[in-house]
Amino acid sequence: MVRPTRVTNVIRPLREAAALTQAELASRIGVTRQTLIALEQGRYSPTLELAFQIARVLGVRLDDVFQYPDSTEES
Repeated sequence: MVRPTRVTNVIRPLREAAALTQAELASRIGVTRQTLIALEQGRYSPTLELAFQIARVLGVRLDDVFQYPDSTEES
C-alpha cells in the first residue's frame, strides 16, 4: 500500500495569484495538466528539479511552495 505524501504545497493559490491556468503552468514546467492536478491535490510529490521549476515560474522560494512537517509534529 502506498502512503500518501506528507509534503504539502500551495501551488494552486500561487498559480491563481500569478494568473496562470493549470494548462499554462503545466506547459511552462514541462508536465501534463493531469500531472499538475495531481501535484496540486497532494497525491504525490514532485522531483526536486520539478519543485524548483514550479517555484521559479511562480516567482517564489521553494519553501514558499512546499512544506514538510517537522519530526516533532509527527504523532
